[in-house]
Amino acid sequence: MSKRQSRVQEAHAFLMHATNWSETSIIAQVFSRDYGIVTVVAKGAKRPYSVLRPILSAFQPLLLSWSGQGEIKTLTRAETAGLLPLGGRSLMSGWYMNELLLKLLPKEDPHQALFDAYADALAQLAGGSSATGALRRFEWTLLNETGYGIEGEEPDFNDRSAEPALRLALRQRINEHLENRSLSTRKVLLSLQHFA
Repeated sequence: MSKRQSRVQEAHAFLMHATNWSETSIIAQVFSRDYGIVTVVAKGAKRPYSVLRPILSAFQPLLLSWSGQGEIKTLTRAETAGLLPLGGRSLMSGWYMNELLLKLLPKEDPHQALFDAYADALAQLAGGSSATGALRRFEWTLLNETGYGIEGEEPDFNDRSAEPALRLALRQRINEHLENRSLSTRKVLLSLQHFA
């Protein structure tokens, strides 16, 4: 970031992952529309009466402000920008998308089309409708944005008859891109199948 961009105000973002940093703070990775994956420290977010505590939730649209020029920025403000009630199987799809973003995107590299595909997929998951088409669109956009796209015209993501072949082609290309780094969400899904 340049000195002029050391303060960011109300960036559209989603929380990807958060870890404890101290007794009262967390370090979070957020995916923002205009700045890509950004690491922020949310000071005091673990305190019982922190205004950040109820707002910093995965899969919820956020408006985030931060400052700093280093690798880790300081979160200065967070507001909700809507509500997406995800539950059940939809959560696994959300975690899958988050894991792909964190593993495949370089830090602070904006991808607005990918952000929009992610937000659309979450909205469909929250709406309770089949999100298969939105997930395939997200995967397709992710591969194109990271230089690993599949050649040919963009498919009809809502064509159910073509979905199995498209899913297979996308997963194969994603696996090539991951370079033997397995996905935790995939392991969890496979282990849950034994209990189904």
